[in-house]
Amino acid sequence: GGGGGGPAMLWSTPPPPSPPNIRENPVVARPLRVTLGARAAAALGWMAAEWITHGKPSALGIASGVVAGLVAITPAAGTAGPAGAIAIGLSAGVVCFFCATTLKRRLGYDDSLDVFGVHAVGGIVGALLTGVFAAPALGGFGTVEDIPAQVWVQAKGVGFTILYTTVVTFVLLKLVGLAIRLRVDEEQEAEGLDLALHNERGYNL
Repeated sequence: GGGGGGPAMLWSTPPPPSPPNIRENPVVARPLRVTLGARAAAALGWMAAEWITHGKPSALGIASGVVAGLVAITPAAGTAGPAGAIAIGLSAGVVCFFCATTLKRRLGYDDSLDVFGVHAVGGIVGALLTGVFAAPALGGFGTVEDIPAQVWVQAKGVGFTILYTTVVTFVLLKLVGLAIRLRVDEEQEAEGLDLALHNERGYNL
């Protein structure tokens, strides 16, 4: 998965307008440019952190870094400049690596797809750093010069989002738990969910 999907995520973008339109409309070109820069930087950040920590990088790790970069640059795609996008992506790659590996191992929570370590943490990193790199003084295209004030606004938004998603997720889990089991037992996990739940193999290798 990581070897094939990573390059596709790294180089693919939503279908852009024709090249002349991109040149004439920087509002269109800017998000495309910073999105590519952020995901490339995040892939390198994750790869470097994995290389230093484990002695070698992996294709899955690089692909995970790309995803972390895409998540992190989303709130800043319209306001960060190229240098800010690289800084956001690099930060997200490193921070998400440690949250998806070291933090998950220490806290012992079950997150096989690293939704928290990559998506939640990447989103938080990106949202907070948007307050920094949207500043015109750092090459951004935002309208607020006071970086600490904007970071505080971003932090309040992150806090509200965490509160909202926690409450809604808890309610939905309780409702779903009334209808079906929320997780399988350890024996079925060891067997594999493709066989345990669907009686088929997802991969014939």
